[in-house]
This record gives sequence, structure tokens and C-alpha cells, in this order.
Amino acid sequence: MGKNIIFVSSEVASFAKTGGLADVSASLPVALKAAGANVSVFMPFYRHVSEGAEYEDTGIRVKVLIGSRIIEVEVLKGSLGGVAIYFIKCDEYFDRTELYGTPGGDYFDNLERFILFSRGVLEATTALKLKPDVFHLNDWQSALIAPYLKSAYAERFKGAGVLLTIHNIAYQGSFSPEYFHLTGLPGSFFSIDGLEFYGKMSLLKAGIVYSDVITTVSEAYSREIQTIEYGFGLEGVLKGRKGDLYGVLNGADYDIWDPSKDEFIVEKYDKYYLGGKKKCREDLLKEFGVKTKDSVPVIGIVSRLADQKGFDILSEAMEEIMKLPLVIVILGTGEHKYHELYKKLHKKYPEQLGVKITFDNTVAHKIEAGSDIFLMPSRYEPCGLNQMYSLRYGTIPLVRATGGLDDTITDFGEKGSNGFKFTEYSSKALLAKIKEALAIFKKKTEWMELIKRAMKCDFSWERSAKKYIELYKKSQKNK
Repeated sequence: MGKNIIFVSSEVASFAKTGGLADVSASLPVALKAAGANVSVFMPFYRHVSEGAEYEDTGIRVKVLIGSRIIEVEVLKGSLGGVAIYFIKCDEYFDRTELYGTPGGDYFDNLERFILFSRGVLEATTALKLKPDVFHLNDWQSALIAPYLKSAYAERFKGAGVLLTIHNIAYQGSFSPEYFHLTGLPGSFFSIDGLEFYGKMSLLKAGIVYSDVITTVSEAYSREIQTIEYGFGLEGVLKGRKGDLYGVLNGADYDIWDPSKDEFIVEKYDKYYLGGKKKCREDLLKEFGVKTKDSVPVIGIVSRLADQKGFDILSEAMEEIMKLPLVIVILGTGEHKYHELYKKLHKKYPEQLGVKITFDNTVAHKIEAGSDIFLMPSRYEPCGLNQMYSLRYGTIPLVRATGGLDDTITDFGEKGSNGFKFTEYSSKALLAKIKEALAIFKKKTEWMELIKRAMKCDFSWERSAKKYIELYKKSQKNK
């Protein structure tokens, strides 16, 4: 029971990625296989995939219905850490420069694109004779599979459970109801108890309503999304399903994020030998063109530059922060206003603030290894992975107490502390916590003990995979 899993995601690292969903979709299936499950992963065949991945043609072609159109889809196959990954290929919809849209906005036909993907997965699963026990769906892009399994595909996949993971409830896949007919779902499904959501149709709501089990990526976030502040309008629907809603913390991929085997850093180190961390710090400062004394901490940030990530309160506090004895290095892209602001701040404080408005995987690793403190002042954070990576690198997280940040970081002064944590979402609270961290940094014995506790933390995927397997079994009950 619950052993044959169809894992459906719109992005999987390293094939195609825009965020944390891709990291989870690359790591969790491999961990599930190690825990005894038989997993098949499905994703769209984007241009990104065709440019960099190894794959083969299965020879299978399936027909997919979008409204009254019949489209033939190719099924290709690759490998993901020993797990089979199948690609749904339709160049009309997926041979594009980006995954979901351009800087100017979402692609106009995203509804059609992910109807095709969802139905393509179901048709390909049949053609491949995979006989699933459970469909594991991820976010709105694959959530339509849940109502399809309650309607047109109910008999074909009788007995299969459906589990939906919400990675970020802010992204809901909302579309005009005039296009509902394209889904091919019965008209009764567009109702307050189905896809209808404030006059539109919400694909994420469809997943929540029609899945057997719903998970999100941390215990705290599973509670937060049932509140008005964090539920983005879906809090009532989630409260109605709270008996089937679980928080399962994401894991860290220690094959990639571990200073003892990191190929991107200047010198490897571990909890028994920290000499390499000093070399990594020197290399990081050189990378960003800033200099400072050993007595001054380096604060690292790898983030999307957006309000959600706390850049509004960080920006309010920056002039005061720059008066403190510290260096900050920032890597990321995001909202244009923050691109401009941090370029200006860099010009004003070139010795103290290093900024790279880009994403560079090598530099991300250098920041994790070379920083003393890693800053994540998020307004909300469903799980967060960088705080887990930072712990392994002996880089002390300073976070706001929300979502997965609250679940993984224990504030300094408390038993088993592994970082610094503030609660009130304000520049004042952030600044106070930075000052507290700086005061402890000066106390070398206490700081070294904090590093040792941090590096002992284990957030591997093994624990999470076991929990998912339990929930897969639950999704099949009452079938």
C-alpha cells in the first residue's frame, strides 16, 4: 500500500528551476526511493530541459483534450538520482524562454499549458502502465489532477490516493471562469465547494478540495495558512480540511550542501576542522571586493529581493545597520525597487556592503561557507532551506520567527540554541536582534559553542520521506 508513487511537479532541479519547489522535487523522490517507495517523477519538457539534460524518447505518444482541441503529446524519459523522470513534451506550450512568464507578466495561456500537463501526466501514466497507488501533486500547476481523478479519470485510477503539497499559498493559479470549459471538468465542479474562488477559478483550491491529504512544508506554516494573515483567502477552505492537513518539514540535500565536500568553496571544512571556514571568509570578501577585520562579522544574504523575504524592513533599517561594525554581502534578484536601492547603498558604503544583483550558484555556496551570520528576516517563509544549509556550514542563522524558520531555529539563550530569532515584523526588532548577535560574536567562546551546536543539526530528507510514506498510506484509506 502506498508504494507506487507518481510525483508531479512543474519544476525539478537541475532540469528547470525558479525556486525551492525545484529543490524539493529533486531531493524528495530520491529519498522516497531510499525509503522503499517506487517513484516516477513527471514534469514539463521546457526549453531549459532540452538545452541541458540527458533524455531519451520512450516512443509513447498520448492524446490530450483541452476544451474541444485534441493535442498529441510526446513522452520522454530521463534519470534523477536513479529515479525515473518523465517529460511531457509539447513545444507549442513549453518551448519558451521562461517557465511561467516573462518580467512583463505570466504567459497568457498558462491555464491551457497546465491543463495539458495535468491531463498529459494521467494519459502518460496509463500508457506507461505505471499502476500508481498515490499521486503526489505540487502547487497549483499540477493541482487539476485532483479533480480529474474525481471525474473523468476516476474509474481508470480507482483506489489511487491523492496528496497535494502547498509550497507557497500565495501562488494559486487563478483564472477567469469564462475558460472553465477548457478543463473538461463537469459544470458542477465550478461552485463554492469546488474551483470557484471569489468569482474566479482557482487551481490550487481545486487541489485542496479534491485531494485526500494536504501537506505543506513546515508545521508552523500549516498553522499559519489557516489564518487571515497568511491564508491569502484560502484560510476558510483549509480550516475545513484541517483534519487532513499536515506540516512536513522539507529536508536539506547534504550531498550538495556540506562544507566537507563542497566543490564550490576554496577550502573544505567540518565541525572538527574549522580552519577552512576562515579561508572561505577571506575568499568571500575578495569575491565581493570588501575588506574587514577578523573581529567584524560578515552577514550573508542569498534571497529573492522582495517584500516577502523581509526586504522592506531590512531596507528601513539599512542606514542604522551600516553604522554597526559589520559587513553585509547580498546575492539575488527580485523587485526592481530593491535592485536600485541596493546598488545606491553599495555606492554609498562600498567598504561595508557587497551586492550582486544576479543568481550565481557558486557565489551562493561561497556565501554559506564564508559568512559568519546568515540573514533571513522574512515576512513569511513556508519552509526555507538556506537556514538549514547555514547550520551545516557553521554560519549562524538570524531569522524571523515564521513558518519553517520558526520550526528549525532556536533563539540564542534558549536550551539547544542554534541561531538568533525575532518575532515582531519590524525594522526595529530586526535591528535589535542584529545588535544582539554582534554582542555574542565578540564572545569567542560562546560563539564557537554556538557554531558547534549549529553544525550538529540534522535536517536530512530521510525523516521527511518516512513521514510522507505514512501520509501516502493515509491518502489511500477509505478508497
